[in-house]
Amino acid sequence: MPASRSVPRAPRRPSVSARPPRDNPVTRLVLRARRAWDRPLTAYYLILGGSLLITVLGLVMVYSASQVTALQMALPGSYFFRKQFLAASIGAVLMLVAARMPVKLHRALAYPMLAGSVFLMALVQVPGIGMSVNGNQNWIALGGSFQIQPSELGKLALVLWGADLIARKQEKRLLTQWKHMLVPLVPVAFMLLGLIMLGGDMGTAIILTAILFGLLWLAGAPTRLFVGVLSIAVMIGVFLIKTSPNRMDRLACIGATDLGPEGTCWQAVHGIYALASGGFFGSGLGASVEKWGQLPESHTDFIFAVTGEELGLVGTLSVLALFAALGYAGIRVAGRTKDPFVRYAAGGVTTWITMQTVINIGAVLGLLPIAGVPLPLFSYGGSALLPTMFAIGLLIAFAREEPGARAALARRQPRFGRKRAGGAVLTRGPRRWNTMRRRASAARSSGER
Repeated sequence: MPASRSVPRAPRRPSVSARPPRDNPVTRLVLRARRAWDRPLTAYYLILGGSLLITVLGLVMVYSASQVTALQMALPGSYFFRKQFLAASIGAVLMLVAARMPVKLHRALAYPMLAGSVFLMALVQVPGIGMSVNGNQNWIALGGSFQIQPSELGKLALVLWGADLIARKQEKRLLTQWKHMLVPLVPVAFMLLGLIMLGGDMGTAIILTAILFGLLWLAGAPTRLFVGVLSIAVMIGVFLIKTSPNRMDRLACIGATDLGPEGTCWQAVHGIYALASGGFFGSGLGASVEKWGQLPESHTDFIFAVTGEELGLVGTLSVLALFAALGYAGIRVAGRTKDPFVRYAAGGVTTWITMQTVINIGAVLGLLPIAGVPLPLFSYGGSALLPTMFAIGLLIAFAREEPGARAALARRQPRFGRKRAGGAVLTRGPRRWNTMRRRASAARSSGER
């Protein structure tokens, strides 16, 4: 019987699934975005660029929102803008100094800054020195039209001192005991809160409480301890609100759509009017109607409402995006560092700026009671701007210490000029001109037109 021959089989056609996947532009964009977020200098550029953009846009809106108020006070239209520009210039110097200072020097400033802020906040209550603004006794007159609010310095002092204190205790492995977690952080924070509440400024007290809770959370406080401190703070807050008719009226104005009896919700309702009349692109820079005497504090606490009226939804969302980027960068710096002080200080500054932003914008939107706190880096007020810009300098200094960030900054070379290293002048190599420049040079030499 003849042997069977094997018949060669035809090669199989490749299936559709074996084809290489197509290059999806959306996937490419997502991969590029991930690479950009993972770069060592991402947080550095977000903090620096975001804070500068917020400050510059705030200067523009202060100039627009304060002109009518200045003219009503028989002052030049640019009066408030010039004062804010001076404060921003000084704040830029402070931010640069803080960004260049080493971490050890920041820690050394913690105790002197805390002592100075406590002294100034106690000085506010001395008759003849402290002054009252809008019913709150929390200002010190410096002469002329200049005055300071020491409680704004207290925020920065609590962040630096609290971060240094917790970092020292962590290095000694004392945070496992609840008494070392609380003492002396909570008593000192309550002392600052008491000095602030003597002047009636509950908005600033809420922000200091948020900073305290942020530090305790970063330090790994147990849930029972955290709930206990929060319960005490809530009980004190409820008592202070119920004993003040003004605070009860502000609480009743949440979500209000009418002015209320005797106009108690005037500011809240007109803030909603300003936002609603802005539309998508706004009425135009300088074209706000509410700032003509209808909206109180249009250049300070309610400047976000004027921004919504003049720049519309696009402008307000841009401001929110800048603050979101700033908050993300602060969280990233706190999460990537190995230095305990940097982690606590960066977390405290991020909590401070984020919470103050939420309280201010929430009040303008009618979602929270009006607390009388400015929008960080944006609203008018040098006393709030200077410590905030110093705190931004802290974040920049910490972002420079991220893994790989210092090396990436060192690799940056100037595009023009020479670089001096070790006393020797290093000249750059010959430039490589591109094809278009070579063609242009050849055309000029041959007389071609």
